[in-house]
Amino acid sequence: MENLPSDWLSLLILTFVLGMKHGFDADHLATIDGLTRYNLRCQPAMARYCGTLFSLGHGAVVIAIALGVSAVAGQWDVPDWFGTLGSLISIAFLVALGSLNLAAVLRAGPDEIVQPVGLKGRLLGNLRHASHPVLVALVGALFALSFDTLSQAAFFALTATRFGGWEHALLLAVLFMLGMLLTDGINGLWIARLIARADQVALVASRVMGLVVSGISLLVAAFGAAKMLSPAIDAWSEGKELVFGFSLVALIVLSFIAALRLTRRPAAT
Repeated sequence: MENLPSDWLSLLILTFVLGMKHGFDADHLATIDGLTRYNLRCQPAMARYCGTLFSLGHGAVVIAIALGVSAVAGQWDVPDWFGTLGSLISIAFLVALGSLNLAAVLRAGPDEIVQPVGLKGRLLGNLRHASHPVLVALVGALFALSFDTLSQAAFFALTATRFGGWEHALLLAVLFMLGMLLTDGINGLWIARLIARADQVALVASRVMGLVVSGISLLVAAFGAAKMLSPAIDAWSEGKELVFGFSLVALIVLSFIAALRLTRRPAAT
């Protein structure tokens, strides 16, 4: 779990940044990729909004959990193992997703577009082929029913109670959703554009994003493990949450810009 700042303004900014980072989760990207590809065949007009709809459903659950936890925060003492277990689960998922996406890039043939690889999407069955806006949002909501997301929402709510009541928890949850909405919404638009063309530029762009997804997942997992194993690294990182968050989001934004610029180039004839 992230160490959150003790002042309100920094906490607001970091929560939005963490939402952007969460939207870049490989499971999100893989599921939005699948939903967009399916809807380009049956609902082309809606396909580009799959990332936005997914995030709205996901964010609705985060908001509900944050409000619920803030309501009982005064009667609930968080066990010491809660944050540690959340961190271990997050690191394990990041390593798995980073490795799977790196393998996908390396295995892809020279004429194949690299598709993001996820873990949770395989559990959704026919919902992966949702073609109604409400069902796409439902897929996002189901994704939020995981220990990683639920513990993060609860952590935000418990932190917010230091500054006030449920209104503060609601604001943090909404900011988290808006950050996630920005990343996933842009990702949905990019995937729709990528699928619409099948030239060499699209092949390169998909590999750029695949390597970035893999690299960020493994990097965040390695840093999280280092903080858990080394008190010196944990102490050094204390108070630098905003710096790390902005650095990570800057890398995400630059990768999106590079991929979008590639897919704007004229198709090869």
